[in-house]
Amino acid sequence: MSLDAVLARIDTDLPHALDRLLDLLRIPSISTDPAFKGDCDRAADWLVADLKTLGFDASKRETPGHPMVVAHYGTDLPGPHLLFYGHYDVQPVDPLNLWDRYPFDPQIEETPAGRVIRGRGSSDDKGQLMTFLEALRAYRAEHGRLPCRLTIFLEGEEESGSPSLIPFMQDNADELRADVALICDTGLFESKTPAIVTMLRGLLGEEITIHGPNKDLHSGMYGGLAMNPIRVLSRIIAGLHDDTGRITVPGFYDQVPELSDDMRAQWQGLAFDHARFLGDVGLSVPAGEADRTPLEMIWSRPTCEVNGIWGGYAGDGFKTVLPAMAHAKISFRLVGTQDPFAIREAFRAYVTAQLPVDCRVDFKGHGNSPAGQMSVANKAFEPARAALTEEWGIAAAYVGCGGSIPIAGYFKTYLDMDAMLIGFGKDDDQIHSPNEKYDVQSFHKGIRSWARILERLAV
Repeated sequence: MSLDAVLARIDTDLPHALDRLLDLLRIPSISTDPAFKGDCDRAADWLVADLKTLGFDASKRETPGHPMVVAHYGTDLPGPHLLFYGHYDVQPVDPLNLWDRYPFDPQIEETPAGRVIRGRGSSDDKGQLMTFLEALRAYRAEHGRLPCRLTIFLEGEEESGSPSLIPFMQDNADELRADVALICDTGLFESKTPAIVTMLRGLLGEEITIHGPNKDLHSGMYGGLAMNPIRVLSRIIAGLHDDTGRITVPGFYDQVPELSDDMRAQWQGLAFDHARFLGDVGLSVPAGEADRTPLEMIWSRPTCEVNGIWGGYAGDGFKTVLPAMAHAKISFRLVGTQDPFAIREAFRAYVTAQLPVDCRVDFKGHGNSPAGQMSVANKAFEPARAALTEEWGIAAAYVGCGGSIPIAGYFKTYLDMDAMLIGFGKDDDQIHSPNEKYDVQSFHKGIRSWARILERLAV
């Protein structure tokens, strides 16, 4: 079988594949820091050169920020057209003193749990990105060609908010549009079960400032008579949830869909250990909506969380003051078709309606993105799930993701494409943290997984 030869090639070539990944990891492509702009360019150039060795027509595309890498193969081939998305930029490494080795001097390390690739970007997202390219490399080595028409789309600003992404997608929509997008920036469920993410929560950030008196006041002279903005803010925040954990902003749940029976049964079959999940962070009792399962709470239900609150005097010692202002930062994770702009207006109206006389409020938005919901009816999903099951020997699952990966929604919004999010990271990869790692097993089986997926989709 042709697939057997490709898989054997992947196994044999693993040491060279690791060397290529380590080479890419040595480039400090930190997108948030202008001091590393040249390194981001260098990472893009590295990928362009590598894609050309695979037979792609590859190029670096300039943007107002860091460049995109776009590559095409087989534009005249019949059959499916697959697009693969990844990002070559990485998070900053601070605090550097908490790393066991220099973050851009990557190494293969032996650990009690097995071999790992240690270095910034090893899991997020260079290691994951390279699983796909290495699968293509093995296929081409065995067959002299790639399996179908392919577009590679690699970004250099994912870790800094993707400011150039939407304009680039809009300007190049016809070139980028394909039958389905493949994204490798997620992980295994509980570090062992292969998964396809079909739900991603959106995000809305709001900062509020409650104004009271025109200056800080002496609490002995004014306490009891003057309104305290912290008291007002505390009451507003306390009222955002009822006793069952539901969010009280009017209309908040209007566009929240119910989970299908099939998906709920599949999630229950994952036997998620919420006691261990909470116990790992020193907690024990789920605090969300009382009538929902733990996986529903973190994958398919919206949230409202206070991320910061401050006002008055918080230094050493004590200062008896009634503050002139009180502040809070509040985020909402959104699901289904919740409109972040509508939620923003409803939240602001909710806050404003509770202000007493003598108080006013200022609002500051901190970004927004809708939820992403991928339809498993797309004909690519079941073959991909079967391929993952075959490689890992564990039934692959459709799962949700509590976080936000806006690119999946952007493919739907701007290119009218469904996206499959398939990744091989583990819960302990320490992405965004010191000592980031990616298991060699994840890298190896990730390459094999993509080879199996491509074999099933390229028909």
